[in-house]
Amino acid sequence: MPLTDRQIKALRPSERIQKISDGGGLQLHMMPTGSKLFRQAYRFDGKQKLLALGSYPAVTLAEARAKRDAAKALLKAGLDPSHHIKLERMAKAEASANTFDAIADELLAKAEREGLSANTIAKKRWLLSLARPDLGHRPIADITPAEVLVPLRRVEAKDNFETARRLRAVIGQVFRLAVATARAESDPTYALQGALTTPKVRHRAALIDRDAFAGLIRAVWSYDGAPDTRAALQLMALLYPRPGELRAAEWSELDLAKAEWTIPAERTKMRRAHRKPLPDAAVTILRDVSTRNAHARFVFPAIHTTQRTMSENTMNAALRRMGFTRDEATAHGFRASASSLLNESGRWSADAIEAELGHADPDGVRRAYHRAAYWEERSRMSEWWANEINELRA
Repeated sequence: MPLTDRQIKALRPSERIQKISDGGGLQLHMMPTGSKLFRQAYRFDGKQKLLALGSYPAVTLAEARAKRDAAKALLKAGLDPSHHIKLERMAKAEASANTFDAIADELLAKAEREGLSANTIAKKRWLLSLARPDLGHRPIADITPAEVLVPLRRVEAKDNFETARRLRAVIGQVFRLAVATARAESDPTYALQGALTTPKVRHRAALIDRDAFAGLIRAVWSYDGAPDTRAALQLMALLYPRPGELRAAEWSELDLAKAEWTIPAERTKMRRAHRKPLPDAAVTILRDVSTRNAHARFVFPAIHTTQRTMSENTMNAALRRMGFTRDEATAHGFRASASSLLNESGRWSADAIEAELGHADPDGVRRAYHRAAYWEERSRMSEWWANEINELRA
């Protein structure tokens, strides 16, 4: 006789397991502990087997019967239901371990192992945080281009077109890692090429006309704001490093006696240590800064704590107070100004200028040669450029 819910509810435990049949191999096992477990008895390959279908009432009688019928269908197809369910559980476990979130975390860990800067990793982490609410829980292999488009459109809706472009790129990195490790078939971001609004390119402002640049130099040297901000801008003009390299400069990187500054690999864009000669004018400025900040780790610490660097907005904000718009001058623009005017002078080889700017030659042997061969020229060039800056101030 088939079971009923009323019968099941009325069952009481005893010292032994009670087995009540529902038909078709489906049984309810009343355990001495009080648990009521559905089991499916069947034969496969000449052996008697038992398949666990769940406990009552979490699994209802109707659900247990549906599972029985599914198991019988597998038997009819020549499959062992127990083995089939085991494979399904393994597949689900693997899928949960291969979610977008899991592989995104692997990508970040890989970036850390490869020595990418903390700033670069932080940007990747922030971009991925924009995609995680929509994609994080999804198995990487099941995500479609339409799903990827959801977080991209959300960013675009705020007119952040460049951020949307970068987000698509970092999502693509996650998928390419999944493809490389055999956890996805393809990268759906390729299908989205052309789907996003193309951001309007805004080049970093720079004054490359000599007279206009002279006006900037005079404004910097006469700046009456914070002494550290003035010193940082003066060093940007004299040394033209990347602004982030100067803001995060540490006293341990500087050898003022030898007039050298070695920027460690982890803080350079090209991930290679970059040694710069310091002209006398730069050494003088740094010695003055040391009278205020020698106790700190950073040459230019934040105003309220020595544990952080000067804000990335400090130098640009000072330029605005001097009257230069964002379309006229930026901290990064000192690099373009120096590059342009040094090349125009005709005194220095293009290779020496590129080496001083910290641009990487794709040829490793040539790159190593340049570091050694152009050091003397770069040292002379740094003093010449400092003299030029001094003349521009006049």
